[in-house]
Amino acid sequence: MYRIFALLTVAAVIIGSLLLARQNRAPQVATVQRTDTGEGYSARDAQLIETGKNGLPLYTINAATIRQLPRRDRVQLTQVALTFQDPSGNHWSATAERGAILHGTERVQLSGDVQVLAALNGSRAPIRIRTHALTFDSRADEVRSDDPVTVLWAGQTLDATGLAMNLKAHRLQLESKVHAIVTLSH
Repeated sequence: MYRIFALLTVAAVIIGSLLLARQNRAPQVATVQRTDTGEGYSARDAQLIETGKNGLPLYTINAATIRQLPRRDRVQLTQVALTFQDPSGNHWSATAERGAILHGTERVQLSGDVQVLAALNGSRAPIRIRTHALTFDSRADEVRSDDPVTVLWAGQTLDATGLAMNLKAHRLQLESKVHAIVTLSH
C-alpha cells in the first residue's frame, strides 16, 4: 500500500510540475515583420513582350532586370535591349544601360549609352543613332530625345541637340544645334 501511495505521489508531483511549467512559459509565436515596399513583380534575365489590341507584338524588351514599382507607376529596367517594327515593316533595335516603362502609356524611356539601329526598306545602309536618353512611344510611332544625338546614315554624320522621329510619316527631324558632315559623291 505504501508503494502505491508513493508512486501516486511521485506521479502527481510530475504531472503538477508539467502543468505549472506550461502555464509559466510564454506561448511560442513566430514573429513576421512585414515591410510594405509597394513593389510588384521583378525578374532577372527576362523578356517582356507588349502586344497591341490585335494581339501582335508592339515591342519586345530583353533586360537583365525588370522591376515593377507600383507606387511610382513605372517598370524599371537594366541592361535593356528593345526591338520593334515600325508601320512600314522596318526593324528597329535599341540598347541602353537603363530603361523605364511608364504605367498607362505605351512609352519606353531609355537612358545611358543609348544605341539605335534600323535597317530601312529601300536604303543601302542602316541608320544608327547614339544619345544619352531617348523615348519610344509605340502608340504614336514616335521616337524623341532632348539630349545631344549623333545620327550616322549612308556615310553621313549628323550631330544635334534633340531629335524627333515620326515613324508613320518616315520623318526624322533634328531639333537644334545641328552640325553635319556630308560626303558628296563625284
